[in-house]
Amino acid sequence: MSDNVPSRFSGSAVDLSALAAQQQQQQNAAAQQAGGQTPPAAPAGAGAPGVVALDVTDATVQTEVLERSLNTLVVVVFWADQAPESVQTRDLLQRLAHADGGSWTLAKADVQYNQQLAAALQLQSLPAVVAVAGGRPVDLVQGPQTEQGLRQWIAKLAQAAGVDVPQQIDPELAAAEDHMVEGNLDAAEIAFDKYLKNNPGSLEAESGLAQVRMLRRAGALPQDAVGIADADPDDIDAALAAADLQMLSGQADEAYDRLIKQVAKLAGDDRERVRKRLVELFSIAGPDDPNVTKARRKLSSVLF
Repeated sequence: MSDNVPSRFSGSAVDLSALAAQQQQQQNAAAQQAGGQTPPAAPAGAGAPGVVALDVTDATVQTEVLERSLNTLVVVVFWADQAPESVQTRDLLQRLAHADGGSWTLAKADVQYNQQLAAALQLQSLPAVVAVAGGRPVDLVQGPQTEQGLRQWIAKLAQAAGVDVPQQIDPELAAAEDHMVEGNLDAAEIAFDKYLKNNPGSLEAESGLAQVRMLRRAGALPQDAVGIADADPDDIDAALAAADLQMLSGQADEAYDRLIKQVAKLAGDDRERVRKRLVELFSIAGPDDPNVTKARRKLSSVLF
């Protein structure tokens, strides 16, 4: 499982309004057979936001999903008792929905009672999670996902839909960060490493571990590390130390450029050693940092 949730769905590919209309026709026909009367329309506010989680069926997709999504983000999770991982995903999303205080709505769809909806969305595996906003599906992910990955996915879609979702801080990550702030680097490293093993690919944990390692090295850095490295450009250890000092001094661009120049002229194990350190420094800033993006392009140009 990855924290980077892969999207496999284009919202423009599916229009659920036809399914909703079909369900309404079936309800009208059933009502006429029973008593000759058309069922009343859904009461005003039936699709209003504020509900944390609910169960849906093919018959209620119009009011509980499409209409509700006009006012808030609706996340539909498809599950089945025969697919234990889908049940786990359903329960995880319900916990996240409660933690976010109803800022978005979770719709739980047992595939046994949502076969037409599942077919309309062309689902291929369980668990499957569909985001609906503005009356139409906007994204779909299938297969097991991590908690962190789902949090990021929902936050991204909620932001696009104009929904304010509070950012939840994972208590294990928060504890690890507290250890680091307090200077207890041993405890911080253990906590980050444990979290990363349980949540492979977590960018926060990778960044935390990288910071802990750099703080460990910081205690042995000479104050004139940059000058020492500049005086002997071929000294790899000096270059690594200078890059650390520049990172700690807020000179990330200079640190990246220094190590990229080393990668460009080195080979074999020495080159890989510097490259790994550079990637570690990238993880401290995070993949969205524009300096990291620019430095990665430079690194690629010297590697390939």
